[in-house]
Amino acid sequence: MNAPIDVSLFARNAKPLTSYRPYWAKRFGTAPFLPMSRAEMDALGWDSCDVIIVTGDAYVDHPSFGMAVIGRVLEAQGFRVGIIAQPDWQSAEPFKALGKPNLFWGVTAGNMDSMINRYTADRKIRSDDAYTPGDEGGKRPDRAAIVYSQRCREAYKDVPIVLGGIEGSLRRIAHYDYWSDKVRRSVVVDSKCDLLLYGNAERALVEVAHRLAAREPIERITDVRGTAFVRRPGDPSTEGWFEIDSTEVDQPGPVDAHINPYQTTSEQAQSAGQSCAKDEVAQAPAAQGASIQALNFVPNPALQGKTKRPPRDRSVIRLPSYEQVKSDAVLYAHANRVLHVEANPGNARALVQAHGEGATARDVWINPPPIPLTTAEMDHVFDLPYARSPHPAYADAQGRHDGETKIPAWEMIRFSVNIMRGCFGGCTFCSITEHEGRIIQSRSQASILKEVEEIRDKVEGFTGVISDLGGPTANMYRLGCASPEIEAACRKPSCVYPGICQNLTTDHGPLVRIYRRARALPGIKKILIGSGLRYDLAIKSPEYVKELVQHHVGGYLKIAPEHTETGPLSKMMKPGIGSYDRFKQMFEKYSEEAGKKQFLIPYFIAAHPGTSDEDMMNLALWLKKNGFRADQVQTFYPSPMATATAMYHSGLNPLKGIHRDERGERVDIVRGETRRRLHKAFLRYHDPNNWPLLREALKAMGRVDLIGNGKHHLIPTFQPLTDGGYQSARRKNSTPTARAPAAAPAPRKGQMLTQHTGLPPRAGTGAARRPKPR
Repeated sequence: MNAPIDVSLFARNAKPLTSYRPYWAKRFGTAPFLPMSRAEMDALGWDSCDVIIVTGDAYVDHPSFGMAVIGRVLEAQGFRVGIIAQPDWQSAEPFKALGKPNLFWGVTAGNMDSMINRYTADRKIRSDDAYTPGDEGGKRPDRAAIVYSQRCREAYKDVPIVLGGIEGSLRRIAHYDYWSDKVRRSVVVDSKCDLLLYGNAERALVEVAHRLAAREPIERITDVRGTAFVRRPGDPSTEGWFEIDSTEVDQPGPVDAHINPYQTTSEQAQSAGQSCAKDEVAQAPAAQGASIQALNFVPNPALQGKTKRPPRDRSVIRLPSYEQVKSDAVLYAHANRVLHVEANPGNARALVQAHGEGATARDVWINPPPIPLTTAEMDHVFDLPYARSPHPAYADAQGRHDGETKIPAWEMIRFSVNIMRGCFGGCTFCSITEHEGRIIQSRSQASILKEVEEIRDKVEGFTGVISDLGGPTANMYRLGCASPEIEAACRKPSCVYPGICQNLTTDHGPLVRIYRRARALPGIKKILIGSGLRYDLAIKSPEYVKELVQHHVGGYLKIAPEHTETGPLSKMMKPGIGSYDRFKQMFEKYSEEAGKKQFLIPYFIAAHPGTSDEDMMNLALWLKKNGFRADQVQTFYPSPMATATAMYHSGLNPLKGIHRDERGERVDIVRGETRRRLHKAFLRYHDPNNWPLLREALKAMGRVDLIGNGKHHLIPTFQPLTDGGYQSARRKNSTPTARAPAAAPAPRKGQMLTQHTGLPPRAGTGAARRPKPR
């Protein structure tokens, strides 16, 4: 049996997190909560903080919240860490609440990108925020990473600013900004931070903190993996680096004809319109002494004098500048492709991108991605003394956190356990890979079971049900390349597209054993799996599917085929709907064996790049044929740096290479409110509010045959009275009524009432007792 990947191949040159000598402040011990006020600092005996973390989320001391992980990791290194959560950004005063940090500011917008948190896919402001007490919106600014950094600089201008979190991670180079519909500069430039840590940054953060504590100037910390910073052109620190120019895409030019190696000398001469005297020799009898001359191979002069390739660890790729990608969508797509190709920590090279010209010119330098954490390091991070609850400052009058001050994001993960990081799926619309990487980092079985027991024993309100045992994906635990050497050299964007790589281990045995051991713990009644499931991987392990279906599904299991048609699926790098059908068969088989009635809830995306109107129509027909009525509709959201976002902005497919001529693959982009609304309407074909729009679209598409009142039709010909709203199972997904519905006029005596009139059934007639037509 193939063994899962051992990240030790990457970690050989990485210093373990636990090998640093603790900072002197370790003597203060562990804080029950990281302090958010001067009073809490006094209670801990602190006169100052070594590091102050500014975050756009409410402070929840749980390993699913970035500020808690970073704070506890630094605390374990001996540093005193304070938290300023969701400060009022209108002035710098709230940023002085804990005094001046001794070493640096740690700035993050929070667990979510602040723009995605604040705006819907239609650019409408959300009224809620799951990371705020009471689900209250408006507690963080737009582009919080930039605003917080500016306020930190105003508060104490000489303190270094270290920016992190997913917002900074996804904006490390010049990026398309969906909300302003233009390309923005790197967040390193706009925030004026001293150092950006991208990805899961524990390893980089610990090294940077100890070097700053040793009084090393932050401008000299330029050799840490997973960091980005600004350099001036011609900086002496760049000496010894080999720069690879990638500021332009390949230009087509004349190509010399290849010589046919099987062509004779005579045939070569004839093709050039000449004759060859050697023909006479060839025709002469051998008795006359004619001889055959052997071929002589000589060195190719074009390759003489070429030097060897520069070492990868001293090579830097120069991307097209900000000014170039801002004005040229082709170069933007090219830069995005290079960024994603240089994503494997085993072979990635540094990147550099110029911003500005003349006296304002500077380079954003991006070091290779961080080395993944080993299992021992993952255990260290997750075994730290988290309180596993929101800070007491958020408690209501009764001292509880599950009432009016409830933080929905904490409520969702309150009884869940994160068992791994990373994703090798490579879905083009997703940001997990860009942030956490493609190499799976897994915890040990002992560490996972210990956390389950801590939830059982310490978390208030636990009823015996673990809501999730997963991570970015439910079933990539301990999966990876069978060969660490191949893994370190691989540059594929996905291990499971267009098919599952032959070098990928698909053994779900370790995950099955964790499920069985966890649910056998005393006091554990049920363990549900709520993370996204890669069903194309799951079907490779029938034992896992059986275990999942018969013991870990609470009636419904959500999975994400995303679409049924080849066009959009190829742009998403998702498997075909056939994989879903095979999983569905297994799901139903094992559910029936267990005597359970359980259902699959598939999720789909509307308006993704590469999706035609016909694709959405076919998806709607598939939904109706299979009896699905989508309640939640997900419209494509162009997040910064995603490959699908590069498609959306440029109209090109970076997966196939970028060219300026016909070799470049063009992608159908769904732009504009009308067309995006149409694609959403196809997903909710059953909503009468969408029927007028769908009728017009089907007529324009020449598919009038789908309009009618039979079961084989997509939408009916009649239109009932509607008020523009619908009631969802989840209140926040409901559409409020646009106006009060008009009172139905009383029917005239003798008038026939049918379902087409939109009138209520006549009182006292048989119609009132008939079931409503479906």
